Amino acid sequence: MPEPRESPDLFGDAEAAPRGGPAGPRPLADRLRPRALAEVIGQDHLLGPEGALTRMLGRGSLASLILWGPPGVGKTTIARLLAEEAGLSFHPLSAVFSGVADLKRAFDEARNRRRNGKGTLLFVDEIHRFNRAQQDGFLPVVEDGTVTLVGATTENPSFALNGALLSRCQVLVLRRLDDAALEKLLGRAEATEERALPLTAEARASLRAMADGDGRYLLNMAEQLLAIPPGGEALDAPALAALLARRAVLYDKDREEHFNLISALHKSMRGSDPDAALYWLARMITGGEDPRYLARRLTRFAAEDVGMADPRALPLAVAAWETYERLGSPEGELAIAQLVVHLATAPKSNAVYAAFGEAMRAAKETGSLMPPQNILNAPTKLMSELGYGAGYEYDHDAEEGFSGANYWPEGMERRRFYRPTDRGAEAAVAERMRQWDAIRTKKARKR
Repeated sequence: MPEPRESPDLFGDAEAAPRGGPAGPRPLADRLRPRALAEVIGQDHLLGPEGALTRMLGRGSLASLILWGPPGVGKTTIARLLAEEAGLSFHPLSAVFSGVADLKRAFDEARNRRRNGKGTLLFVDEIHRFNRAQQDGFLPVVEDGTVTLVGATTENPSFALNGALLSRCQVLVLRRLDDAALEKLLGRAEATEERALPLTAEARASLRAMADGDGRYLLNMAEQLLAIPPGGEALDAPALAALLARRAVLYDKDREEHFNLISALHKSMRGSDPDAALYWLARMITGGEDPRYLARRLTRFAAEDVGMADPRALPLAVAAWETYERLGSPEGELAIAQLVVHLATAPKSNAVYAAFGEAMRAAKETGSLMPPQNILNAPTKLMSELGYGAGYEYDHDAEEGFSGANYWPEGMERRRFYRPTDRGAEAAVAERMRQWDAIRTKKARKR
């Protein structure tokens, strides 16, 4: 085994551990911290030879940044090491525990350093938790260079941060750690502890899967396993699952992941891929999504994306929704899964959706045009004398049950909104409409 040492890992400098805390053993994730940016794992698109941060440091011009990524991928570490590489004083703040007074104090300290020829990298963890007014407070000090701001967030900056602040910062996306990066972390943990994890190959793969791309969580689990006295049998996957808790699924019903997954579900069904659609449905349900929300969105899909190509889809959606309401979870979730498969495998048409959009625009453009008098009811003698209903043709009495009459406002030409496709049941609708167009044209010539 290699010599014991505090090997590098994903998370900030070991010497940057909180000061003044109680003495005692430091967690493995705290001991395994990179000493240089080159040692950070899993972010080669930013820190590799052609990475954005590598190029910035090479030019000697570190911009204010927003580091956006999931938990446990190294946002704090990168910020701390950027300060070292750029020769800046590192000043950390947490938006959870800091307020206006803390910000003012940090800005004043940065101004004092600047007067003494020293720059400041102000790191704000969970910057999205500051409200809009607090975020505005960063603008002048970022604008005049008092601080180089590096904010860390797990939320989509487009929604969580002020546009004015975003315009002064460069947003860099950090990726969740892939399987190879997680395996590298495990290797470093084993080298530091001078012993192998007591796992079979299958259990080792399960451990990486349980971490779900979060390096910190992986190391915390590895530390528990390395605390098991040596000499016992290696744990298999079921034994590992019984010993450790799986990381909670990254899902928030009010945040970006919610919208990402419903978009994936919607597009998988539109693309007629029932397997992918079932996967995204399962991801949302296991993440805690309300199945009623899913039923509502699936009903909308039935009307928008299946439409007249399969008219059964809409009543089936309502039936699945009602089934869930009666059975609840988990039994009722099967009805929603059945609906997802039906919608994904049904013929698709958005012709009604597109037609309704065009009709709405036309209605807004044409104001208050009245219907033609021939299709107005005449419940009074006066209205009859005024011509209401005059010339109306009763379609049931017409040849082929179609009169071909004009139903459009006077002064407004006929428009074609609904353009049926030749897919599924809508093909028959398209054929009927072609026949009616021919009859209408023939009768118009006689008039």
